[in-house]
Amino acid sequence: MGSTPRKSTTDQPLSDTRYEESSGNTPEIGSGTVMAAREDDGTSPNGTESTSASADRHSLRGALIAGGAVLAACAGLVLYGVLNTGNSGGTAEHRVPAAPVTYEVTGEGIVDITYQARSTSGTATRVNAATLPWRTTVDVPLGQEPTINIVLGEKGGQARCALSIRGQHVQSGTATGVFGRATCAGQLPHEDAPES
Repeated sequence: MGSTPRKSTTDQPLSDTRYEESSGNTPEIGSGTVMAAREDDGTSPNGTESTSASADRHSLRGALIAGGAVLAACAGLVLYGVLNTGNSGGTAEHRVPAAPVTYEVTGEGIVDITYQARSTSGTATRVNAATLPWRTTVDVPLGQEPTINIVLGEKGGQARCALSIRGQHVQSGTATGVFGRATCAGQLPHEDAPES
């Protein structure tokens, strides 16, 4: 009666042979070679990944994720450095000690005004066709000479410029007639000089 199980013709373990017999497939000659090729691909005969191939893939995936995180962190630092210095054109802003200077122009007529403001390079600020009276207070770096120039227009008139440093009157001047001019200037102490 009873049937005896067939013996495997390949070097497959007994469990593989039983799997094939229970599925109704009969092993073919050379099936052991096919099985070996499948095992090299990282899959076992029943279609699941082998443990070593799965571990290799997980370690590779972990290394790629760690590498990506390091690259993202480096890119973030570079971006932070660019954005942090982007407001000042790539150079750090150096605050220069300054003193408040008040410029004032009174009188009649149309006046072009040029005055020194907070600029270590000595560039001036210009106001064209100012309406009088005109007044502004700006910071001027210590060691610079605060200056205001006024020029009347072609219709003439009379205008007076005045300059005050730290609230104290320093100089005034008057311009009259067509294209009349006047200049008011003062002297600020240097950075290392004590304030009076």
